[in-house]
Amino acid sequence: MATMSMKPGLRCRVPDWENCNKLISDTAEHRRHVSHEIRQKGRALRNETANKTSWDEYDSSRRLNDRISDVTRWKKSLEACVQDVNAEIDALTQAKEETERALAATVLPLEVTAECQTLREGRRGSELVSDPVEAELKKEVDVIDGAQRVLQQLIDQSFEQLCLLQEAHHQLTLDLQHKTEALDVDMSCLSLTVTSPEISLKPNPIRVPPGSTTPQQWEQFSHHNVIRAKEEMQTSLQLRENISITRAQVQNELEAQRIATEFALRKRTHHMEQALQEVQWQLKTTQDEITEMERDIRGLERDMQAKMAPLKLVHTRLENRTKRPGVDLCRDEVQFGLVEEAKQLDSTIQTLKQKLAQALDSLQSLQHHEAQMLEDLSRKQEALALEQRTAQTRTRLSLTGQSATMSMAADPLTSTGGRLKLQQA
Repeated sequence: MATMSMKPGLRCRVPDWENCNKLISDTAEHRRHVSHEIRQKGRALRNETANKTSWDEYDSSRRLNDRISDVTRWKKSLEACVQDVNAEIDALTQAKEETERALAATVLPLEVTAECQTLREGRRGSELVSDPVEAELKKEVDVIDGAQRVLQQLIDQSFEQLCLLQEAHHQLTLDLQHKTEALDVDMSCLSLTVTSPEISLKPNPIRVPPGSTTPQQWEQFSHHNVIRAKEEMQTSLQLRENISITRAQVQNELEAQRIATEFALRKRTHHMEQALQEVQWQLKTTQDEITEMERDIRGLERDMQAKMAPLKLVHTRLENRTKRPGVDLCRDEVQFGLVEEAKQLDSTIQTLKQKLAQALDSLQSLQHHEAQMLEDLSRKQEALALEQRTAQTRTRLSLTGQSATMSMAADPLTSTGGRLKLQQA
């Protein structure tokens, strides 16, 4: 049997082969251990840097949120202050315009006074008397002159204060505009994320821009603007209170003088109305009596006419019975009855004629007195009309004041002040 030939070369022993296998395993295990440690440290570093980056980003966002809250707080404060200043400007402008209308309204009483004097000169006879109204009208001129000086001074003060309020309003609106723009920038920054397409690397982003301020300076600036605006609003409020009080005092003085002037006029008018009403009542009563008398006269005439037929009947019967023949021409009960009836009818007709004559005479007297009362009524109405025209002329004071108020409200540009003119300036 042939023997298999063996491959020539160096052969390892079994222990060496086992050692070689163990070395390979140990080396692999070592390399895996080193790799595992590196991986663990890399993961730890990744986690640490990721946490650090995330925290820094969160902290920056939190600071942005805090800053946005601060800016929003001041923005709301400025907005509220601007609204208050606007309201105060409107209120002071309204007070100024009302004062201007009050000043313009003082011109009319002078015209009314002259017109009232002219009207009252038209009275005739005993109606042309010198009364306290003339003296009160002269006093009214002095009161109006003093009121005009006071109201004009208030108007000048209001215009100056409106200018100061408008300056404060300008500073507030400028600060508010800056706050709004800064808030938009910070909110835009807050909305950015690492996935935003508009992010990029910038050259020297950590530089300090020129004109930068400290947080204290930033807050002090807005605080100063608000404080100044509140001071001007307080001054304006005091001025408005003074305007209101002074205007009320002026109005009370003018009203008191008007009442004093018109009291005598009203009293005279009242007396004239009483006399006129008395004449009118007497005239109406007389006219009613005339109507009743005319109705009764027509009734008497109808009654007289109605008695003619019975009278004709009894006459005819008596005349016909005279034609009875012989002894039948008897003066019987029928004859006596017819005679008595004829006499009674004649007496009744005569009585009605007398009463009709009395009624006609009374009617003539009533109609004559009616004519006299109508003439007297005409004179009284003429005198009362003059007094009423004078009183009606005085009502132009309130009517023209209402028209001036409506005109001023419809066209604010006719006034010399207000926010519109200040803003245009």
